[in-house]
Amino acid sequence: MNTPPIQAYLREHEEEDVGALVLKQREILGIPTQLIAQQLIGRRKAREKLPSWYKTEGIIYPPSISLEQCSSEATATLKQRLFSEFISHPKRCVDLTGGLGVDSYYLSRYFPITEYVEPNEELFTIACHNHKILGASINHHLSAAEDFLKSNRDAFDLIFLDPSRRDTNSRKVVKLTDCIPSVVEMQAALLKISPYLAVKTSPLLDIQQGLRELIHVKRVVVVAVQNECKEVLFLSEREFDGSPVLEAIDLSSSGSILFRFTFTWVEEKDSGVHFSEPLRYLYEPSAALLKSGAYKLIGQRWNLLKLASNTHLYTSHDLVDRFQGRVFELVALNPPADAIRELTGGYANVITRNYPVSSEDLKKQLRLKDGGHHYLIGFSSQQKKHLAICRRFTDSF
Repeated sequence: MNTPPIQAYLREHEEEDVGALVLKQREILGIPTQLIAQQLIGRRKAREKLPSWYKTEGIIYPPSISLEQCSSEATATLKQRLFSEFISHPKRCVDLTGGLGVDSYYLSRYFPITEYVEPNEELFTIACHNHKILGASINHHLSAAEDFLKSNRDAFDLIFLDPSRRDTNSRKVVKLTDCIPSVVEMQAALLKISPYLAVKTSPLLDIQQGLRELIHVKRVVVVAVQNECKEVLFLSEREFDGSPVLEAIDLSSSGSILFRFTFTWVEEKDSGVHFSEPLRYLYEPSAALLKSGAYKLIGQRWNLLKLASNTHLYTSHDLVDRFQGRVFELVALNPPADAIRELTGGYANVITRNYPVSSEDLKKQLRLKDGGHHYLIGFSSQQKKHLAICRRFTDSF
């Protein structure tokens, strides 16, 4: 797979219809066409998700599901940066759920000794090859996390886990107790051999549930790329028993930090909130901010008024600067259906927030098509339900 003719073929046929390719011939340059198709699909996904890997000659890609589940270059680089903020003299770390080896690779750029552990032989072989191609110095172990720990005699500065979010029957799971390996069962033992434990979880995991299941959590980081929430990272410290800090981080597609919002649950609980009917500007917080749960602090931070307790939209008379999310300017509030179609030309981007009708159903009711320059936002205030025609004023992405 790593010969110059194969690599040249992959570059030249990257946009090939892989379905037609598989049907057309069994082998290409002596390689089964299914494997060639896997590499073509992998290259397309890596172009945006792992751009440095994509640009590196000789990288081999696993089946699509493994590539979908791995960290992106942007989020893996962020984790490396986050760990450097509290581990000033790094020596040794271990990734107990190595997978494709993306997180291990970026960990190895900060930790002089990095251990990669993975029980799947196919992924293990691919990761070993890719790490060598990338010039990484990593120790590889073909082993389940539990078996590695039984034979391990080393201490670590950091233990990293990204438990599989599929159970033994390959069904998707979200709860940490259902993930493999069971970090909930292992965490006490892990914190005996490392002062820090980092657990990457699904963006669907309820943060409060995670805090109930994990011990000594000092920091929770919600990570979004281009306003799409990608992961929630729980950082535990052996000696910590206080209230954790929460952080919402928005990244650009290239991995640069667009915004960081840091707070504690105590600050959120003690923060005041003020409500209003919709004013000139409407604000929708970024996905990371919403996932973090800083609903009252958002209003306080930007001096905004909330529309309702369960409507996570905000409003103001005057435009505020550097809002972490999308900003809309009100064009018309609660116009009749015919006026909506006239003002929008029959095209609108329809959004509903705490509204009894879904965006799809609302679009059908009003006979609107997707697109155009206007947004139709259905929402509830403290007093009533509203339909607002808006134009997108700005956003932070």
